[in-house]
Amino acid sequence: MHDEFILNGATAEVTDQLGQLDKAVEVLNGIILGKAVQVRLCLACMLAGGHLLIEDIPGVGKTTLAHALARIMGLSYQRIQFTSDLLPADITGVSVYDRGQNKFRFHPGPIFSNLILADEVNRATPKTQSALLEAMEEGQVTADGETHMLPRPFFVVATQNPTYQIGTFPLPESQLDRFLMRIRLGYPGPKMERELLKGEDRRKLLEASSPVISPDLIGELQVRVTRVFASEALLDYLQAIVRNTREQTEYESGLSPRAALSLLRSAQAWAMLHHRDAVLPEDLQAVLPSVVGHRLRSRQDSGGADPERIARQLLESVPIP
Repeated sequence: MHDEFILNGATAEVTDQLGQLDKAVEVLNGIILGKAVQVRLCLACMLAGGHLLIEDIPGVGKTTLAHALARIMGLSYQRIQFTSDLLPADITGVSVYDRGQNKFRFHPGPIFSNLILADEVNRATPKTQSALLEAMEEGQVTADGETHMLPRPFFVVATQNPTYQIGTFPLPESQLDRFLMRIRLGYPGPKMERELLKGEDRRKLLEASSPVISPDLIGELQVRVTRVFASEALLDYLQAIVRNTREQTEYESGLSPRAALSLLRSAQAWAMLHHRDAVLPEDLQAVLPSVVGHRLRSRQDSGGADPERIARQLLESVPIP
């Protein structure tokens, strides 16, 4: 099996880089207790060049996870609290007239950072939510006819409350599709919750932590993800899963080509996190619930189907070639 990660013969260099990635995982797991799978999914999402949506109740560690990720990765960080009166210009920035130079000068908004925490994104109006769209898709902001590039890497972690809570605006499907993954943190187990109660304050742990990976290395790893090998048999398996969703009558529509590519990139990133130079069916299966759960809408349930149930059904219906 693929026990050693080899890309373009740079074995020693890649081994060192993956060692730094392992260290980042270790430090993050020391801050976010009992959520090892979610931490790896979050990193896989970043390495695949996507954006992450975390849907859960308040108080389970969504904000802490985003802040810890920025801290450990050495990324500039901005938190944007979405409210019903937030305007698009509050996110992207605004042009202000400069009397000295007799022209308008653009003042960048908080979106101009490496990692953005869009907190409670579904409390803002659809018009303001859409201000994230161009930035997430294009990596740029257009204001007054001028295009302003966002820093690289650029990663959005959006959190949203369950849609049954008062004062929420459901994200439109077009914007949901811009998120590579959607995850839920859930409650910690009894053992980890006891450790959380007895341990040091998470904010102090964050303040004491230092970057383990540089932004430049993240960029290199994002390129390497695209080079992780996917065999013809693996692509057959992926396409069979996608085709199955399109043939099912349970869903309003099947997975799009963009969703298929998202599934592949996520599986490649998951394989790299586990020091593999080729994608295995297990990698595809591991990321499947997070990638497809928010993209498939059940005809019977207007709120969307359970991602774990979707993945279970797909894996039972589609055999590994």
